Amino acid sequence: MAREKDEKGKAEKSAKRTSKKWKAYNLSGGSLSRKLRSCPKCGDGVYLAQHHDRVSCGKCGYTEFVKKEKAGA
Repeated sequence: MAREKDEKGKAEKSAKRTSKKWKAYNLSGGSLSRKLRSCPKCGDGVYLAQHHDRVSCGKCGYTEFVKKEKAGA
């Protein structure tokens, strides 16, 4: 997709997206704690993505499926 050019012939720049690293941590008092689980294969610093039925690592592909509980039990 081509960007529209202004009067001088230069394309206008699009805004950069900001990092969302601040969503992975919880600040309480004077200490930081992690909200997301770390990957057991990759170690600290690589987090597991949360999906509706599983958690998975984007780096190594490690996946854990979440067990569904029956509503009538």
